[in-house]
Amino acid sequence: MAVDDQEENGTFPTPRRNGHFVGHDDAEKTILDAWNSKRMHHAWLLCGPRGVGKATLAYRMARFVLSDGNEQGGGLFGDAPEGLHVDPENPVFRRIAGGGHGDLKVIERQYDEKKKRLQGEITVDSVRTVGNFMSKTAAEGGWRIVIVDAADELNRNAANAILKVLEEPPANAMMILVAHQPGKLLPTIRSRCRRLNLGVLEDHQVIDLLGRYCPDLDLDDRDALSGLAEGSIGRALQLHDVGGLEFYTEMVRLLAALPDADVLAQHKFSERFSPADRDAAFATVTNLLHWWLGRLIRFAATGQAPREVIAGELPAMQRMAAAQPLDQWIEVWEKISELMSATRGLHLDRKQALLNAFFMLEETMRN
Repeated sequence: MAVDDQEENGTFPTPRRNGHFVGHDDAEKTILDAWNSKRMHHAWLLCGPRGVGKATLAYRMARFVLSDGNEQGGGLFGDAPEGLHVDPENPVFRRIAGGGHGDLKVIERQYDEKKKRLQGEITVDSVRTVGNFMSKTAAEGGWRIVIVDAADELNRNAANAILKVLEEPPANAMMILVAHQPGKLLPTIRSRCRRLNLGVLEDHQVIDLLGRYCPDLDLDDRDALSGLAEGSIGRALQLHDVGGLEFYTEMVRLLAALPDADVLAQHKFSERFSPADRDAAFATVTNLLHWWLGRLIRFAATGQAPREVIAGELPAMQRMAAAQPLDQWIEVWEKISELMSATRGLHLDRKQALLNAFFMLEETMRN
C-alpha cells in the first residue's frame, strides 16, 4: 500500500506516523547493537514480504537516529538506549510524521496526476537530489537520512543514481532501503548495504494488530483476515479496506458449488467488479482467486490440508483435488493467471474474465 493512500483514508497509521512495532525483536536489536557500539552502517537493506513492517522499521530507525539515539533512554548517566522507540510527543517524531524534518528525505513512487494513480516505478527525477542532500551539513547538527521505499521499484537510471551515493557515503549520513524483492536490486547495491531480513508475523500478532487498528472487527473476522494475510499486517489491512474477506467468502461459496455452477450467483458476483472505479476490488479478488488455486495445487501435490480460513473451503479443495490429476490443476491455474493478467493490463471485460475463470474450473472438474 502506498503511504499517501493510507494517509488519505486515515484508517490506520502510516509507517511515517506509526510508533507501534511488533514481531521483529532480533532486527531491532541488531540495529541497536550497531548504534551502541558506534558501528552504525551507512546503508541498511530491510528485506521481507510486503506488509510485515519494513517501512515501519525504516521510519523507526530514522526517528531514533535523528533524535540523537533516543535521548529519553540515555538517562542522567549516559546509559545506552534499550530500544528504538521514540515517544510520539517527541518533536522529532512529530516533524517526521508531518513530513517536515529537514534531515530526512523519503524516495518513493510519485502520484501521476494524468493517470490518477501511482507511477509504476521510481524514476531518476525522484533521486537526482539525493547526493546533494546527503553531502550537506545536517540542518540540526546530527545525521542526514534517506529512506527509499521501495528500492526494488527503482528503474535502472534511478538505481544507478542511488549506487553512486552508496559508493561514496558521506559522514553521518545513512540510507535505508526497503525491498520486497531484493533479488531485483543491482548486486552492487546489495553488496554495499547491511542486510536485515524480516519474516512474517505470527497469526496472533496480526490478530492483535487488527484489533488495535480496526477495533470494530470481531475476533472471527480478525482470525479469518490473518489467515488470508499469511503473516502480513499490511495485506490484512488492505483486504479489510476493500472488503476482501467478503469477496473471499462469496468466491469460496461459488467454488464449493462446482461443478454444479450457480450461474446467477456467479453473474451477480462478477458484476460487482465491472465498474471502472473498481480497480482495487478487481485486483483483490483476482489475487485471492490466484492464492486459493495455489493452495489447492499445494494440497493436491502434498496431501497436506491447508488452514481453513472460512468454513467449507477444505471440502471444496478435497473434491477438486480428487476430480483431476495435479497437472490439470496446474494448467488451469496458469490459464486463469494469464487471463486475469491480460484483463488488468489490457482493460478487458472484468465480469467476463471472472465468469470465464469459473467456467474453466467447472469444465476441469467435469472432464
